[in-house]
Amino acid sequence: MPLDFTKHFLVVTTVLKLKTNTCCSWRVTVRLMNDMVTLDEGWATFVVVYQIKIGYMVTFKLLTPDTLKVVIFDDDDIEVVTKCGRHDDAFAMNG
Repeated sequence: MPLDFTKHFLVVTTVLKLKTNTCCSWRVTVRLMNDMVTLDEGWATFVVVYQIKIGYMVTFKLLTPDTLKVVIFDDDDIEVVTKCGRHDDAFAMNG
């Protein structure tokens, strides 16, 4: 994400909660790298569990200073609805 995106945050945190359209929540770490804000630890597992592929569009909406709502659209512009998957990622959490 461009660094300018952070102007919408009251404080840039090192951990964000991602909330999906099926009310699943994930924790991901945030890192500043080359004037960009990147989603780091936890993001790769999120991508695998939600089967995000090249060509998909992922939107983020700031809900609270540390929570983003994530909506995923496939390459046919159809919203992807995925139940919370089973995984062993320490950053995942329920509800």
